[in-house]
Parts: sequence; C-alpha cells; structure tokens
Amino acid sequence: MRVGLHALGIGDGARPEIVRAVAHAAEAQGFSRLWAGEHVVLVDTPASRYPYSDDGRIAVPADADWLDPLLALSFAAAVTDEIGLATGVLLLPEHNPVVVAKQAATLDVLSAGRVTLGVGIGWSADEFTALGVPFAGRGRRTEEYLAAMRTLWREDVATFEGEFTRFRKVRVNPRPVRDRRIPVVMGGNGEAALRRAATLADGWYGFNLSAAEAVERVAVLAGHCAERNRPMDDLVVAVALTDATPDLLPELARAGVTELVVVEAPPATPDEATRWVAGLAGRWLAPAGSQAAASGS
Repeated sequence: MRVGLHALGIGDGARPEIVRAVAHAAEAQGFSRLWAGEHVVLVDTPASRYPYSDDGRIAVPADADWLDPLLALSFAAAVTDEIGLATGVLLLPEHNPVVVAKQAATLDVLSAGRVTLGVGIGWSADEFTALGVPFAGRGRRTEEYLAAMRTLWREDVATFEGEFTRFRKVRVNPRPVRDRRIPVVMGGNGEAALRRAATLADGWYGFNLSAAEAVERVAVLAGHCAERNRPMDDLVVAVALTDATPDLLPELARAGVTELVVVEAPPATPDEATRWVAGLAGRWLAPAGSQAAASGS
C-alpha cells in the first residue's frame, strides 16, 4: 500500500516556501506521490452543489489562494528528485486539450517521468460559465479530450477529428518520457467515473469517501473491469477518505486499493511544515511498511 500526500496548492500550501518544505519532507519521509487539485474559479455564492460533502459546500473559502496544479507540481518537481507528482484532479473539459497535452508532457520531461494526470469532469456550473465552456456534455468532452491528448503524445504528426476538438498534421513536443504516454487516473465517485476508469484510464481516484464507501466503489470498479476482461491489477486505485486510520490499511489493500491519499492542510511556516510531514509519515508510512512486509510485497 502506497501513501500519497495531498497538501499542496491551497491557502498556506500555496506559498512557495511551504511548497518547497512539504515537497522536500514528503520525499525524504517516503511518501509515494504529491497530489494537487484544481479550481480555476470559485464564487462566493455557488449555484452548483459540491458533490463531496454532506452539506453540498466546498470547505475551501472562495477568497483562498489556489495554485494551478501543473504549475505547483512543476515547482515541486524542481526541488525534488524521485517523488511522484499527480493532479488530483485537473478539470479536463475546462481546458484546451492540445495545451494540456503540451503542459503535462513538459512537466513529465522536466520531472524525468514522474507525472500522473488525474482528471475529472467538474461539478461547478459557475466555473464553466466563467471560462466560456458549456457545462452540458462535459463527460463526452472529457473522453474526447483524453483521446486527443493521447494521439498528440503518441503520433509524430497527429491528426484528430472529434465533436469538440480537431487538428490535422500537427506536432506537439516534447513527448512524455515513458513510451510516449502519461498515466491517467479518472476522478469522481459516481458510476460514470468508475466506468470511464475501467474503460479509458490507467486508474481511479476516489475522493472524500468513507472506508466502507471506498470498498463498495472499488467493488463496482472491479465489476466494470470484469465486464471488459480487464485485470484490476492494471489500475492504480487511489482513495482519499473521510475516516482514514492506519488500521484500515490492510482492509483497503484486500479490497484492491493501491494508494491511500492523505488530504491535509500544512502549517504556516517551513519548519512547522517539515515537522508536520514527519508526523504524518510516522502515523501512516510505518503501518503501510509493516503491512507490505507481512504480505511479502
């Protein structure tokens, strides 16, 4: 069981000295990945319900600093050598897929192949309106954009004709360093997200679930994989839990979870942030290591 840390990009975690301290400490302590999420726009009075809380409201204040995840992870890449870097998640239908393909490949090259691209369809109609992108059809748009990006990464001279994007005989360099591809995990807890993870992605990222909900969702994901004769072992299965405790790690591993993502907000000074990461490592990484040793993995 790997353990990732989702702590960069928001509030104090958006300050360069805190990003540097957390990234350094997370790599030194043995966290598997640094995760960073995205919202381009927040509004004071949202029209859309936030799907990951009981009250339908996002916990982040609308006036909080929130870094672009690819830029934040580029900064983290520059001060680390080995730790993985993951968007959790980038709201793909809000962006031009040719630009995202370029940006993600650039980060992959600069980080020597450490990038995982977590993508989601988005939930905020206010955000789509501000960006001038239709809210309706965002699921289809996400699927098409992913196909277009993979075409750009794979082909020397790429052509793509879709409902939402099209290009002909273009070159987009650099290329991702691992066989011209970047692993993609699909975010979202609903049925459509699980289906997309099984059919289109290299993994799934479940967010703000209870442990029981996560186990149930992984079982649904396994069913989608079985229908398509796809081994679950092909997939990264990462979850961020509302009730996570170290003693849950064996149960999650048996259910098919491969990475627990610890979602926390860092403290306000670099020294405190370094000690804070060490404390998280003492809580989470020792149990994960003991579990791996016991299973022989």
